[in-house]
Amino acid sequence: MKPGLILRLVALALLVAFIAMPESFAFVFAPLTKNGQPAIYVQSSLLALSLSHLAIVAVATVASIVVAVGLAIFVTRQAGLEFLPLSRSVANIGQTFPPVAVLALAVPVLGFGTAPTLVALFLYGLLPIFENTLTALTTLPPAVIEAARGSGMTNSQRLLQVEVPLAMPVILAGIRLSVVISIATATIGSTVAASTLGEVIIAGLLSNNLAFVLQGGLVVATMAVLIYDALSALERQLLKRTRGLSQASD
Repeated sequence: MKPGLILRLVALALLVAFIAMPESFAFVFAPLTKNGQPAIYVQSSLLALSLSHLAIVAVATVASIVVAVGLAIFVTRQAGLEFLPLSRSVANIGQTFPPVAVLALAVPVLGFGTAPTLVALFLYGLLPIFENTLTALTTLPPAVIEAARGSGMTNSQRLLQVEVPLAMPVILAGIRLSVVISIATATIGSTVAASTLGEVIIAGLLSNNLAFVLQGGLVVATMAVLIYDALSALERQLLKRTRGLSQASD
């Protein structure tokens, strides 16, 4: 087993152990407290906060994928070419407005809770997925596309059986970037009462408890790194498959 894989498995095991039984790690964070402050955040379950955090990211990412990939496919078809500038403007909205600003605008309409956070993460995740999908679909090997067209495939068959599978590694790279950004950005959702790991970090800042800030930050960072590595591994596997498809069509 490769050392890198062993390290990731150890990190995963420690992460699961910590969010399931955080009190067992009190001795690690105790030196960071002062004046009798608690070493472990117990106002809410770390396990519940972590699962809620990931669920919010997952829902927002799926919505971003559906919209961004759909837009990219549309504007790369003959009927949608003229809508490319408009689609780019839509995808750029999330990057134009910082998530905090989106939260401030969404709260009066949607109220406090998860909904404003979902909107902010959805908008923030559009651009990397859209641009990667657009790049992937517009840089496919012409010979492969011509071979698919020459075999009598319809436009839909060519899209689903050739173009999307070949473009998937690049699309996944955009999804990976979007997910990692969302995992970190979701912490601000706690400022509008969303149930995320930002609650632990905010509690630490308000009480000047470095132990809370560190444990919240470590959980978020470890999640982001592990998910990034997992998606990177999947991306490499898809890349091997797409190379095989390209060679088979030559």
